[in-house]
Amino acid sequence: MHTVVVGTTGVTASDVLAVARAGARIELSEEALAALAAAREVVDALAAKPEPVYGVSTGFGALATRHISPELRAALQRNIVRSHAAGMGPRVEREVVRALMFLRLKTVCSGHTGVRPEVARTMAGVLNAGITPVVHEYGSLGCSGDLAPLSHCALTLMGEGDAEGSDGTVRPAGELLAEHGIAPVELREKEGLALLNGTDGMLGMLVMALADLDTLYKSADITAALTMEALLGTDRVLAPELHAIRPHPGQAASAANMLAVLRGSGLTGHHQDDAPRVQDAYSVRCAPQVAGAGRDTMAHAALVAERELAAAVDNPVVLPDGRVESNGNFHGAPVAYVLDFLAVAAADLGSIAERRTDRLLDKNRSHGLPPFLADDAGVDSGLMIAQYTQAALVGELKRLAVPASADSIPSSAMQEDHVSMGWSAARKLRTAVDNLARVIAVELYAATRAIQLREGLTPAPASRAVIDAVRAAGVQGPGPDRYLSPDLAAADAFVRAGHLVTAAETVTGPLR
Repeated sequence: MHTVVVGTTGVTASDVLAVARAGARIELSEEALAALAAAREVVDALAAKPEPVYGVSTGFGALATRHISPELRAALQRNIVRSHAAGMGPRVEREVVRALMFLRLKTVCSGHTGVRPEVARTMAGVLNAGITPVVHEYGSLGCSGDLAPLSHCALTLMGEGDAEGSDGTVRPAGELLAEHGIAPVELREKEGLALLNGTDGMLGMLVMALADLDTLYKSADITAALTMEALLGTDRVLAPELHAIRPHPGQAASAANMLAVLRGSGLTGHHQDDAPRVQDAYSVRCAPQVAGAGRDTMAHAALVAERELAAAVDNPVVLPDGRVESNGNFHGAPVAYVLDFLAVAAADLGSIAERRTDRLLDKNRSHGLPPFLADDAGVDSGLMIAQYTQAALVGELKRLAVPASADSIPSSAMQEDHVSMGWSAARKLRTAVDNLARVIAVELYAATRAIQLREGLTPAPASRAVIDAVRAAGVQGPGPDRYLSPDLAAADAFVRAGHLVTAAETVTGPLR
């Protein structure tokens, strides 16, 4: 099994995906263990002094004015975890929780938190055992970290609360730890606070969304090309020299992908109308511009994620010179903004895909295709309601594009008076990504059927490869009306798993 070694300088997006989705094992580097021990010496020295230090010998948030005596400090750290584990609602997905815990471990290992090495070892041990704390949908405002979600994870380290074992069964966390020979953590000064103060949940969801969107944007380029072909459109608008004079890199990449898919097509440019078209509709002609803008948005989001993956987010932090300083680095604004930005881009990509699908189904705009791509229009309804479903998904995408990060609800007796709502932005982006995959799947279903209805014309080799692969995956081709949901579900699975991209790339080579 792949192993991820956690050091002091952060982790990569591929590390997050390996741990969250592929169950990679985790090891702590000797450098990280040494940094943990050195920072802990600083915290222990401060804890022994009579002067109060936030998070070490004081309360938290609006209660930070109280100095806590040494005999109460262990209870203070236990209590912050118990009291902050206040999430409600449905359980969060396993991959999100694993990313959340792994990214918190990443910051702990930076040596800036003052957590003991044994706490980090326990975190790694829980992940390696396949134990997943039960984390709930609601509870994070995305400021002072993803407090409630991280608290539920810390509760598991203490052997309290519920967690899911590697067999998928939810049981008391203490039982699961005992079965794997993991001793519950007894928290000391600052450790409870350090386990809660990070943007780890929203960052983990950002990393996974970027990975999924990379596949979906390539998929959208392919379906846009298939639709252009089915509508007998012209691929001249994809010429590199046209995109070079508006030098947005995402636009050039999308145009190049479409052109690669269409290479060798016998359909493009075969106008069957009485009056040949001078230009295709915007949804076809401007596909690279819209998808390209989304790609450039992804590039910016990936840059933010890269910076955050290298960060040590905690409050207070232990600095290299031995100072322990309060700060505001836990505020989720940088991550929240790009999460919302990606939801806007996903909504627009879904919107233009739906417009292309509608064009394929309308006999007045499809240039010779049967109404709704039906076998016997009137007796058969064809893909009429598949487009309704796609339109409903696009409507939801537009609602999900409303930014969460523009909101703020003050908390903690006005101490935390401006929050990022980054967790909410991440949760709605996950829904948007799911819906976008379904929207692209409907366009794929319609475009492949439409191409097969163009009798006497030969599709591009890449289009042929896609049609063959999607049919082999159980998505049926043209014919009389049938129960449609299974076909759409199979198309969705085909897109989501990356099989659409793989099929096209067997002919085109790697797409951009």
